[in-house]
Order: sequence, then C-alpha cells, then structure tokens
Amino acid sequence: MPYLRPVNPTGIVRFFRRWEDATTRHRWATAALLHPFVARPGYWIATGAGWVWGALLSRGRMRRAGGVIVATGLPRWAFGRGGTTIGAVYLTRDNDDDSVLAHEAVHRAQWRKFGLAFIPLYIAAGVDARTNRFEVEAGLESGGYRRHIPR
Repeated sequence: MPYLRPVNPTGIVRFFRRWEDATTRHRWATAALLHPFVARPGYWIATGAGWVWGALLSRGRMRRAGGVIVATGLPRWAFGRGGTTIGAVYLTRDNDDDSVLAHEAVHRAQWRKFGLAFIPLYIAAGVDARTNRFEVEAGLESGGYRRHIPR
C-alpha cells in the first residue's frame, strides 16, 4: 500500500525507509522476517516489555479489554500520543474507551504479524497518522485522529 512521505524526513526515518524498501525488493527477506517462527517471538518479547513497563508505571492497574491488556494511569511521558500499544499491551493514562481499544486491537494484530520488525516499519510509515498505513489500517476515526488532526 503506497503512502505519502514527508518532505524532510529525519535520518532515522530515511534509514528505516531504505530498510523497508530493501526488504520489499527482496521477497525472501520479507518472507523470512515475517515468518511466524521469527515474528512471533518478537511479539512475545514486545508484550513482555510492554507488560513490565505498564505494570511498573501503572502500579498494577492493568486489565484485559477489547482484545488488549490495558495499563492505565501511566504518566504522560511513558507513552506516545494518547496511548501506545507494545505487543499486546496498551499503555495510556485514561484514553481507554471502546473505540480506542478496537483501534489498539488492530495494532496488537500488527505486532503479532510483524514481531519486532513492526518498530522500523511503523517509523518508516511516518509520523503523520493520516498517511501512516498502520494507523489507517487500524482506523483513524476509532483511534481519535480525525477529531484531533485538521484536514
């Protein structure tokens, strides 16, 4: 799925875009990175890291809801935007209504499919949610982006 790129991407974004382009050209590399034997352990590692981060900073305020493990009450510096999904764990302060959790459940599925490769792929997709293919796939409206991003 093509996406728009910012005019002046930072060095790290350029690096991850080149990495993504290289794996796209070499189908065997993509197949190897996305094979469940490789991707699934990355998902488990990310979930473990998200669980530890969430458990420590939420002081144990964690629950299962909407297909994700939700850690609430975190300080605002502990996650990006209104909340961040790491593996199967959604980290937030108080942004946990049903539509947001449905959006985050899609990110959980993306983590499960891509494993740790999700990190560079997400960065390469760009910071603008309207053009980030992972945010678009998860649903901009349910993620709260249409309300906060001017058109």
